[in-house]
Amino acid sequence: MKPVIGVTPDFHAGDRQEWGGKEPAYFLRARYVRAIEELGGVPVILPLVADHAARRRLLQGIDGLLLTGSGPDLDPALYGERKRYTFPVVAQRRSSFELGLVRLAIRNHIPTLAICGGMQAMNVACGGSLYQDIPAQVKNALEHRQTTPAVNVSHRISIAPGSLLDRIVKRARMQVNSSHHQSVKTVGRALIASATASDGIVEAIEHPGHPFFLGLQWHPEFLFERHLLHRRLFQTFLWVASRRPSRQPSPAPRRSNS
Repeated sequence: MKPVIGVTPDFHAGDRQEWGGKEPAYFLRARYVRAIEELGGVPVILPLVADHAARRRLLQGIDGLLLTGSGPDLDPALYGERKRYTFPVVAQRRSSFELGLVRLAIRNHIPTLAICGGMQAMNVACGGSLYQDIPAQVKNALEHRQTTPAVNVSHRISIAPGSLLDRIVKRARMQVNSSHHQSVKTVGRALIASATASDGIVEAIEHPGHPFFLGLQWHPEFLFERHLLHRRLFQTFLWVASRRPSRQPSPAPRRSNS
């Protein structure tokens, strides 16, 4: 059976004229859904429920979790800092939902792929922190907000030997696109940095004790159609999700001779 993948949407609480005006609205770029569907999964867009029991119930119905990117930033208060810059913040409803789901996914061994802002949420949920603005806080940083379309790659990353990412792409280096002004500063508990850019910015994190718990700072959903290595990321994620023990068919009941 195809694995069911829960996909987190963005959320705007009536403050974005282009997405519903005064009406609160979910928003999700179709490329995330298309990557899952075209590579063999069944995407299901998750509602951002506040009730913890409801969140657990949602996770019982999926085989993998995809945390998507976000335009706004996580509130720095979530990692113990005051807000230093004027960038908009993620709606509290979304941040609470995603941070809670990350922790549940760790405890329940649910395969999880996190992209861009999703990787940042993954890191903060595990106790890590973020650079609030790379250009202002990191000396001699690369340009991490490329001016070319996201279907193009823009810089190279180095991959940690022996990491999950290394085992997936089977390369010491690869080219990625880049569309972010924040990044991981302190890596969260139990996580490791599995890729970095030449300026030291963390480009991937993962949980070594988890079957598949991987955060990527770039956007493979823009690249999977033309770039094999980025397609492998989704394919491996879906393969692991399809083999979760809870998905395996139960043995047929034994017939009674009576």
